[in-house]
Amino acid sequence: MSPVLAGVLQLTALVAALALAYRPLGDHMAAVYNSPRHLRVEKIIYRCIGADADAEMRWPAYLRGVLAFSAAGVLFLYLLQRVQGGLPLSLGFASISPDQAFNTAASFVANTNWQSYSGEQAMGHVVQTAGLAVQNFVSAATGMAVAIALVRGFARSRTGELGNFWADLVRGTVRVLLPIAVVGALVLVACGALQNFSGIHEVGQFMGGAQQTNGGAVASQEVIKELGTNGGGYFNANSAHPFENPTAFTNLFEIFLILVIPFALTRTFGKLVGNVRQGYAVLATMGVIWLGFTALMMWSEFAHGGPALQAAGAAMEGKETRFGVGSSAIFSVATTLTSTGAVDSFHSSFTAFGGGIQLLGMMLGEIAPGGVGSGLYGMLVMAIIAVFIAGLMVGRTPEYLGKKIGTREIKLAACFILITPALVLGFTATSMVLPDALASQLNTKALGAGAHGFSEVLYAFTSGANNNGSAFAGLNANTPWFNTTIGLAMLLGRFLPMVFVLALAGSLAEQKPIPETAGTLRTEKPLFAGLLVGTILIITGLTYFPALALGPLAEGLS
Repeated sequence: MSPVLAGVLQLTALVAALALAYRPLGDHMAAVYNSPRHLRVEKIIYRCIGADADAEMRWPAYLRGVLAFSAAGVLFLYLLQRVQGGLPLSLGFASISPDQAFNTAASFVANTNWQSYSGEQAMGHVVQTAGLAVQNFVSAATGMAVAIALVRGFARSRTGELGNFWADLVRGTVRVLLPIAVVGALVLVACGALQNFSGIHEVGQFMGGAQQTNGGAVASQEVIKELGTNGGGYFNANSAHPFENPTAFTNLFEIFLILVIPFALTRTFGKLVGNVRQGYAVLATMGVIWLGFTALMMWSEFAHGGPALQAAGAAMEGKETRFGVGSSAIFSVATTLTSTGAVDSFHSSFTAFGGGIQLLGMMLGEIAPGGVGSGLYGMLVMAIIAVFIAGLMVGRTPEYLGKKIGTREIKLAACFILITPALVLGFTATSMVLPDALASQLNTKALGAGAHGFSEVLYAFTSGANNNGSAFAGLNANTPWFNTTIGLAMLLGRFLPMVFVLALAGSLAEQKPIPETAGTLRTEKPLFAGLLVGTILIITGLTYFPALALGPLAEGLS
């Protein structure tokens, strides 16, 4: 079987699996967030944290819950790393330095999971399980809660109420993420992933010699890292490591885990607003972009135009022989079009145009299908922009799902789409004029006469501000400058957009629905899906094309 055919068949199997899971999972999540009852375990959690789960919240109260919970998570995870040297099961690892502990705490709470360290050489079992894995669950549940709050803004009338953050957080964790994660972890263990608390031991190598390795609760962390679109690897090689991702089947299974909730949330959206066709329109937009990017990536990599000579492996350079070019390309697009950041190949070794596709996927805002929760609310904000543009074309007041899109709504949507580019381009420009930051580009002279080095810095801040977490690993990001600035980019890139999303949700929830008329734009039709795709690509292109021209495009054309 040719590698191209193998890649196409894997993509077909993946699409079929996602299609089978779409309706039941989407309906289940709609029932979870609409349920009037609380499970017994949920009631215990509410008592422990002192939350009234039945109290309705307006957007300022909902936002305070999000920010307070996340701030507590950053503080706890920071302190846990700082005292690691005195914890049991630390494997003899020292406590993490202040700047790296801040970077890691910000990263995992912001659902980014950027790592400027090697997991198996820095983090003990307690930090990995009680710190990092816990944040993998709750950061994902926080994103889902904010998305559901925005959907309620469209669905509710003249109340201004968006539900209860604590109830949404707990339900998303207990009823959605945990059950799937348990089943997924069993699948990974059955296929060969590690799940233990063993210490460091020495193992032999096939070519002679020995190396040290340690075990860990790898399968349980691996499954939620993918399911929650997190991305932090237990080992430095991430999902290319055989202890995390043993076989070609587990590789495809992990891609499925990355995509299944973001895609299924469009069904949840349709159910909650009372029109499943609206969900299908958003799904179609996401699907067209995802399939288009996947096809472009596979073409780029199979064209063998990479930095390695044909004799040295060409497109296989930097990729696992267990997975091949096709599966690695599918995985790469799945992670960069979501906020996952997991990798099963070396992104920096992709062709110049392949690296540009990865960058562009994150620059879209990771909305196709995007992160768990963040993909849906990002796409809905872009839908509001598209409706506004359509309204300008025909001279009508724009409306979406029966709600008027006025001055306030457009200002909030504009702030949402501007904050991330400001962080990415601002921090990148500053880094390119600082000698210490330039010195972190370890392979600038070897590749692209500086273009690849620029791409490494651009990729780092694009990944951080968009809460992705993957990297062009030729950049030494474990410096005070990059630890601090990328940490700030992750926090601001995660929580400032949430401020605008929740304010937008509150504004919509206060409105009275408008009845459809003959002039109403039918946003459930293919025409609107096409308009939405065009809006996303045009806005992203106008924002980032100059930076892309200096990086991957310059390298690819040189």
